[in-house]
Amino acid sequence: MALEWEQVIVDSADPVALGRWWAEALGWVVVGEAPDEFEIRPEKNRMPGLLFVPVPEAKTVKNRLHLDFRPDDQEAEVTRFLALGARHADVGQGEVSWVTLMDPEGNEFCVLGERRA
Repeated sequence: MALEWEQVIVDSADPVALGRWWAEALGWVVVGEAPDEFEIRPEKNRMPGLLFVPVPEAKTVKNRLHLDFRPDDQEAEVTRFLALGARHADVGQGEVSWVTLMDPEGNEFCVLGERRA
């Protein structure tokens, strides 16, 4: 069986606004835009992407699935995400080497530290 990972679906109140925020935050390109879905990818023909779709209900609990990013400079990336409108998140992680943030709609994601050998 052959499978290709195409995208991660992100439920959102405003797919276009949240999709544009993530496109800017990640430096990705918009590959699909409609009122009911907004898709971004690292490059036009490179997958996986993120597909933002509308849902009527608001987010109420911690995500069961989240994205982790490993930058060259954790502090610089956290500062950059915060400047774009991300917020710190406390999901009970305690003292850890990563930083947990939330996007403008409250979806958690982590900015990891330097990879250990």
